[in-house]
This record gives sequence, C-alpha cells and structure tokens, in this order.
Amino acid sequence: MLFSPIRQHAESDWRMASKFTAFFSWGLRLGDLVVVVAAGLLAYRLRFDSFDLPIEYVRSLVRGVLFALIVLNSSALYRSWRGSSISKEAFALVALWSLVFTAGIVYTVALQLADDFSRQWWLTWFLLTLAGTIAARVVLRSVADYLRARGMDHRTAVIVGGGRDARRIAQVFASRPWTGIEIKGWFSTPASHKYLDDAPLLGSLEKLADYVESNRIDQVWIALPMSAENEIQDVLRRLSHSTADIKLVPDLFGLQLLNHSVEQVAGVPVINLRSSPLHSGARVTKAIEDKVLASLILLLIAPLMLAIAIGVKLSSPGPVLFRQKRHGINGREIEVLKFRSMRVHAEHGTVTQATKGDPRITRFGAFLRRTSLDELPQFLNVLTGEMSVVGPRPHAIAHNQLYREQVDEYMQRHRVKPGITGWAQVNGLRGETDTLDKMVSRVEYDLYYLQNWSLAFDLRIVFLTVFKGFINRNAY
Repeated sequence: MLFSPIRQHAESDWRMASKFTAFFSWGLRLGDLVVVVAAGLLAYRLRFDSFDLPIEYVRSLVRGVLFALIVLNSSALYRSWRGSSISKEAFALVALWSLVFTAGIVYTVALQLADDFSRQWWLTWFLLTLAGTIAARVVLRSVADYLRARGMDHRTAVIVGGGRDARRIAQVFASRPWTGIEIKGWFSTPASHKYLDDAPLLGSLEKLADYVESNRIDQVWIALPMSAENEIQDVLRRLSHSTADIKLVPDLFGLQLLNHSVEQVAGVPVINLRSSPLHSGARVTKAIEDKVLASLILLLIAPLMLAIAIGVKLSSPGPVLFRQKRHGINGREIEVLKFRSMRVHAEHGTVTQATKGDPRITRFGAFLRRTSLDELPQFLNVLTGEMSVVGPRPHAIAHNQLYREQVDEYMQRHRVKPGITGWAQVNGLRGETDTLDKMVSRVEYDLYYLQNWSLAFDLRIVFLTVFKGFINRNAY
C-alpha cells in the first residue's frame, strides 16, 4: 500500500493550508478596498458630523478605489510577507497609500476641483486608511501565527545531497522557523560533497523512498550539481509513486544572476538567469509613479526653476539648458536635460568629467552642481518617458564605452530607464568617479536596486534623496 490514511490526512491538511493562504490573500485585497471607503466615510463624519456625502465626495471615494486597485495590485504588496517584520510591510503601505492619495490630489488639482474639498478631510481619510490597513495586517499575522502553532501550513522536508546548496537550505530553514518547513535530514549520493553538518544524515538514496513514505515527508529538496543528471533522474524514479513535492535547487554558484526566475515558454521549462526587473504590472506601476511624481514635483518647483533659469542667463553667455547625450533603457541614446553650469566650450571629441576647481564651471553653476539643482529639468525627461524619477544615474556615452570593458555587469544598469536619483546616490556615490573602485561600487548599488525593485523601495529612495541626496562633497 503506497499511501497510508495518515499520509492522506497530511495531504488534506496541506490543501486546506493552501486554501487558507489564498483566502487570506484575496481577503486582504477586498479588505483594503473596504477600508479605504470606510475611512473616507468616517473622515467625513469626523469633519462634518454627517454621513450624507455630497456627490463630489462620493466621486472622490470612487476614484480612490480605482487608484488603489491600480497601484496596490501592481505592486508586491500581496505577496507572502512571512518572515518579514511588520515594520517593512507598514513602510510599504505608507509608500503605496501615499502614491494613491497623491494621484487623487493631482487629479483633483488638475481638474480645478480642490476648492470643493476639505483639506482636513483629505488628511484624515489618508491617516484612517493607513491605520486601518496596517491594523488588518497585524490581525492577519496573529491569526496566521495561531494557525501555524496548531500545525496549519506546516511541512516536513528532506534534502538530497550534502554540498554547499544543501547546507544553505538547512541553515535557512533552521534560522527561519516562520517558513513552516522542518528539515528532517539529508540523503547522500555519489555526487554529494560533505558540507552539511546542520542536519542528520539519513542514509543513501536506497532509503529515500521508504523514509519519505513512512515519515509522511511533504517536500524533497534536490541540491545536486547540474552535472549530476543521472542522480537527479534516480531520485525522480525512486519517488515516482510519491506525492511529495520535489524541488530542484540548481547549482548556480559563481554565476552573475539578475532577476532570475523560472517560467515555461511554449511548454518548455526555462530558468531565466538574467531578465528585466520590470514586467507587465510592475512596468505600469513604475510609469504611473513617474508621471504622478514628476507632475507633482514640477508644479511645486516651477518658481524655483524660473529663478534658476534667470541665474544661469546672468552667470555667463549661452543657453539656459544643456543637453547631454546618454544611454537610456536597453542602451538607446537619449538627450538628458540639465541647467547649464559651465561656460560654453567644445570638448574636441572627448568627454572630460568635472573636477574640483574646474575652471569651466561658473560660480553659480558650482552652486547648482553642489546642490544637484542643475538636475531639475530632468523631470521633463521623466514626463516624456525617457527617464524615471528613480533609477541608475545615466553616464556619459564615452564613459559607458570605457567602463563596460572594465566593470563586470556594467551594462546591466541599462535594463531600466535611467533615473534622476538612485540607490547609489543616496548612499553617497555621487559626483566624479576618478577611480575604478568608485565606479565598481556605484554599479554594485545599481545592480542591488535592479534585483530588489519595488514601489516602496522607489519611494524610500525619493524620501532619502530629500534629506541626504542633494548636497554631497563629491559633487562639483
């Protein structure tokens, strides 16, 4: 008899846990929409002591729901947050709801309807929505912890192989019990290398199938090198009658990966080793984020830009704006706008980076460069779709040709649109890159951004830019 009643009962528990996971996910999606409407109604009650909303407030609530559907569902908000602190999820909610309400305010201002609404109502609506959605997640986490403590969504697993990947699997699950996966031990193969002391050795492959069945194991993790095709086939053959999940951890040590994932193309399983971090919904979210932020910021800084334009004109003869050729997404050439900070001159076929005390820089231009105010016209590049508010900073084309031969993965920066600010810039990597090490560090930060992109990460960078990204002693 291949499957015992106990095993069947375990499979039933697993399916029930999966249903609970789906229920919680869709429950949160619906709950967030209910909260945003309820918060708007309560905010109106607190402000006007009535639930009888005028039609313009009702329309604003409907727009809030529509913007929430677009922004929240295009983000990673509804992924599994198990193991992440509530503060990280709360920060993501702050960022996403800020974008939703900013979009609503920009829409209202653009239609000249701002005078029809109470500013106190807007603020109260935002704060109540944020508090309600965070509270819902605190409750959900408590319920999930309660269920897991009683065996829900709990799985047992064994590892095939004893190499570096096997050790990493055992260490990860041992240090993160919230995953609900308990490693019982590992099985050796002729291709195994003994690195694993974090789990007991259960025997060779001959004992694998019996152990999996008799101990009701839910998952088998194969951690063998890609050259061990025969051993992998042997594992699959031995477990051909088992309903345990079988997971392959390919040995990809030493490979430079970028947004790796697994998919099927025309029915063929494919491991993506490098791909763009922005696909479908993420790309739409990024585009909405760019247009909303750029429009709002340009409205706020229009008087400042006018004053700077006058200052540039008075500082030296020449145009107000300077157009630099740069590489955009996928290496396409674009023209990046800046306030001119140098006297008009010719480069004679080469691009020379600005250095400290550079005689080409005007006194007013030096101030613009130190404070990054010369970059403000690039919000127009964002509106035209050539740049993003956040992304890897665009380098001179000549520098790209130089560094692509000297810095590993350098051109991977161009998988997304270049940005006005970026993760490297808020970490102090601005201005002149007079050594190769400086460029290597900047690229490392850019690749980290590509690997970890999210809407919340973008808004975090924008927030940090306001406080630490404008003025830098290396910018001249």
